[in-house]
Amino acid sequence: MIDLRFATILAFPLILSGCVTGAEYSSKQAGFASVADQTAIVTTKQTVWIQNQNQARSVSAQVRSLLARKKTLDVETAVQIALLNNKGLQAAYADLGDSAADAWQSTMLVNPTVSIGTTGMGTPEVEAFRTIEGMITTNILALATRNRDVAIVDTRFRQAQLTAAVKTLQLAADTRRAWIGAVAAWENAGQLQRAQATADAASELAEKLGETGAMNKGAQAREHVFVAELAGETAKARLAARLAKEELTRLMGLWGTDLDYQIPNSLAALPKTVARRDTIEAEALQNRIDLHVARLELEATAKSYGLTEATRYVTDLEILTGFETEREIEDDEKKTRTTAQVELEFAIPIFDTGKARMRKAELAYMRAANQLAEKAVNVRSEARSAYEAYRSNYDIARHYRNNVVPLRSKVEEESLLSYNGMITNTFELLTDTRDKINSILLSVNAKRDFWLAEASLAPAIYGGGTNASAGTEVAAASESSGGGGH
Repeated sequence: MIDLRFATILAFPLILSGCVTGAEYSSKQAGFASVADQTAIVTTKQTVWIQNQNQARSVSAQVRSLLARKKTLDVETAVQIALLNNKGLQAAYADLGDSAADAWQSTMLVNPTVSIGTTGMGTPEVEAFRTIEGMITTNILALATRNRDVAIVDTRFRQAQLTAAVKTLQLAADTRRAWIGAVAAWENAGQLQRAQATADAASELAEKLGETGAMNKGAQAREHVFVAELAGETAKARLAARLAKEELTRLMGLWGTDLDYQIPNSLAALPKTVARRDTIEAEALQNRIDLHVARLELEATAKSYGLTEATRYVTDLEILTGFETEREIEDDEKKTRTTAQVELEFAIPIFDTGKARMRKAELAYMRAANQLAEKAVNVRSEARSAYEAYRSNYDIARHYRNNVVPLRSKVEEESLLSYNGMITNTFELLTDTRDKINSILLSVNAKRDFWLAEASLAPAIYGGGTNASAGTEVAAASESSGGGGH
């Protein structure tokens, strides 16, 4: 029989550290409520973490309902569909689940190693003396540093939450920009198509004038080549519009029968005024989620540095607790004696004193500190740039709308009056018409640039705007397709 003192020795390694439970991390939706709440404040949209077939079916039904409800898909509905249906976002949420599982694992005690052996069971000659030995091995250093490990992993978990929120905001911003780019591309294509009708009429007029001898062959060729070039640019604009819509489709995660959706043919008119953001830098420093991620990175690195310092000399410390039971048969009487054993095992830091590990930890901390400082500078600059683009693009778009296009229309009207009065020739009239078409296309592009800049304001303040490739690629495609008539 093992006495109470021996039982206490065996239990000692298991009660060394404080009780830290993993209830916070063990839920399948661990940490997601915070992500959903943070992103809902910025996007005013719902996001979900799909983890079973019932949830998947429910979300699919919700997406189909949104598509059926809107014959023409507006930008807010497009963003909501993307947040519900984008599979890449679900993969990002799985990363959050991985971090929660790591945090949960860190709260669990290290499993002890048990070994049991016996001697004296081989031959009858040694039956009179039998020894049974048992040993439990536990890593004391892991138990002693457990709370620090849990604190580090918890910081990483909070960092994963913010990273998931950033990816959610990034998807919302990319979808908004893709919608703006797609609508602007279709508006460009529409303007070019209307210009094509005008150019076709001018080409027919030039041909008839050539038949009467009122226009020479060179002037006729100029009109015909303009029509031919405009037809090519119209085809390019339609292609750009289709590709822009496909980009939006990918972000919304749509396929199959869901592809039959419509978007508006033109962007909304410019607002009467622009929002003033005099404190946009302070707002960004306070609210940028990616800046909070960098702060947590510094915090986690600092905690890792402290743990490295605490374990600089002793990297492995194990306690071995066990018992030895001896049984003897003397004069046909059995005698049993049990003794407890305690051993301590650790590496002597003769050659490796931990200086290299400390140096790496110091460098990691300095790297994280400098990255945080750089991030703070960049956040302020990005906020200023976003507002400057928003404000300036509004002025540019208003200039085209209020000055350039009306003046071009006036020039065309006066040219038509002069032509009717036989003061100017047909070539000058058609040239003025082409210039008006070009000005309208420039006005459409300027309006698109304003709405893209407006869509980048929230990401500049809250985060998620670092990947603007979708919007810029669509804008570049529309610019090239709309520039053919310039």
